[in-house]
Amino acid sequence: MKTKAITSVALVFGLALTTAHAADVTPADSSAVALTKEETKAIAEECFIYGLPIVMNYGVMYEYAVDKKSSQFKAPFNGIYNMHRVATYKDTAIITPNSDTPYSMAWLDLRAEPMVISVPAVPKERYYSVQLTDGNTYNFGYIGSRATGPEAGDYMVAGPDWKGETPAGINKVFSSTTPFAFAIFRTQLFNPEDMPNVEKVQAGYKAQPLSAFLKQPAPPAAPKIDFLPATSEKVKDNFFEYLDFALQFVPLSPEDKDVRAKIAKIGVGAGKTFEFKNLSPEQKAAIMQGMKAGDDKVTKFLASGVKNVNGWNIGAFFGDRTFYNGDWLKRAGAAKGGIYGNDAVEAVYPFTRTGEKGETLDGSKHKYTLTFPAGQLPPVNSFWSVTMYDGKSQLLIKNPINRYLLNSPMLPNMKKNADGSLTLYIQKDSPGADKEANWLPAPNDTIYLVMRLYWPKTEAPSILPAGEGTWKPPGIVKAD
Repeated sequence: MKTKAITSVALVFGLALTTAHAADVTPADSSAVALTKEETKAIAEECFIYGLPIVMNYGVMYEYAVDKKSSQFKAPFNGIYNMHRVATYKDTAIITPNSDTPYSMAWLDLRAEPMVISVPAVPKERYYSVQLTDGNTYNFGYIGSRATGPEAGDYMVAGPDWKGETPAGINKVFSSTTPFAFAIFRTQLFNPEDMPNVEKVQAGYKAQPLSAFLKQPAPPAAPKIDFLPATSEKVKDNFFEYLDFALQFVPLSPEDKDVRAKIAKIGVGAGKTFEFKNLSPEQKAAIMQGMKAGDDKVTKFLASGVKNVNGWNIGAFFGDRTFYNGDWLKRAGAAKGGIYGNDAVEAVYPFTRTGEKGETLDGSKHKYTLTFPAGQLPPVNSFWSVTMYDGKSQLLIKNPINRYLLNSPMLPNMKKNADGSLTLYIQKDSPGADKEANWLPAPNDTIYLVMRLYWPKTEAPSILPAGEGTWKPPGIVKAD
């Protein structure tokens, strides 16, 4: 969820990679003893890259659906949680929050039987989507304005063990590679007064077991799981232990076969308990060095995986199983950059901290403008927005008009220039009453801007392929 993810576990994954932690852990697979220091380091690096999204996803699932005492808890498995508001400056739990679309969400337990997600008819002018993500962090399906249209429908989400024909009354079947999956609902809000209408749409979202949908007896319940408690600190300190635990919910696939065999050599795998007892001091150090190297490689990939277009960074990191095709580095980069982000066909997120000439944006020193030439607004089938964040914290900022973004639903109230172009005023103080409709309040400090293009057009001009499309966002220009 690029606004990108979603809890502190998922969004702030600073690993505590020090040899001190190695000494705290204790029984591992004795097969690791036969490895050289270089082999151990290389496998640990690959293991970290492969396992990062899986561990992050488990941490979110635990806090959102398992631990009822967690401040992040939303709803138990197979229940839908609706947020009846968008984020403001008071929301500090997650970085880069989306203030366009109130969220609804449901963690699905697909072990006993499939679940059916039902959506109401949604007016064509209101964008909505249901993003389906599994324990591999693959986006395995979409319901919504782009993917299935505005009509009401019933969609089945099945786990990896389900086999059979599409049941009567089901519009489409989506197959998860894992027995637990995450459904993320986004519903467009036009303005603050529109929230009651959003709530009506949210009230129409439903999740129920297939047996209940078909009005048949329910199958036996799935076995109870004694989940490993997960907090951001525990995950940081015991990464491989959490990977061991989470892998039992990630069935082996053909593309996983080689990496799973490799990481087993250092005692990591489903049903194992990774500890360091059987490793020499040199191998313990090699494990930690490998993890650090893996983390560095993911960070480097993130920086190189985007294109700089007029100062905006644009890339595509999210997709389904075919999109990743065993590219574990790309998958790890996506998770670290903002787990649960959308496929580019659903949304593209250009972001920047600099002007078009590469200078750092700072609201305490300058005023800025962003001008879309006539006829060259972001090309979308749904809507676009430009959201302001504090450059240091990446949180929304308090401002005198309680405005955190400018978006296309606001266009009727904005003023265009004589030549038909549209200028947004990016500054900490009001540009004057005549320009205030086009004002995006900035912090008295450094600036971080995110542009969101929902359901981007595929025909030219288009931002797709992300970073290489024919439409390019204009750069931020210093106005004083």
